[in-house]
Amino acid sequence: MKKRTFNAQRSTFNIEWIGVREEEPNYRATQSAADGAKKNKPKFDLEDRLLEFSARLIKLVDALPASRAGNHVAGQLLRCGTSPFANHGEVQAAKSLRDFIHKLGLIPTRRVRPLLIETEELIRIFSASIRTAEKNAR
Repeated sequence: MKKRTFNAQRSTFNIEWIGVREEEPNYRATQSAADGAKKNKPKFDLEDRLLEFSARLIKLVDALPASRAGNHVAGQLLRCGTSPFANHGEVQAAKSLRDFIHKLGLIPTRRVRPLLIETEELIRIFSASIRTAEKNAR
């Protein structure tokens, strides 16, 4: 039987951004091995990505209008958009593999998948509406 290691014992990945983050989402990661050697692998540090996501979301929220509606939406975005970083920390503190799976799998995939599909479709509709409006404005 293969010996299991805890998440804290696994090597971490360091992200090197190439180009401007907003314009160019391409990046690569290097993995530090136990002996200090670096290996180029297409793996990424989820904690760094979640922190970067939170920071970018905060900048977006700061750009919203300071109106009653803007403040309401800003509050909702801040709560839901910054929570994955904290939740990731909770998952990383799992006491066992079973606990790790439990913390990540709170909602069965069969219940989440239809909502994810609907979300993607709504995003496509709104994006198409924006493109059409911009095209008609020219």
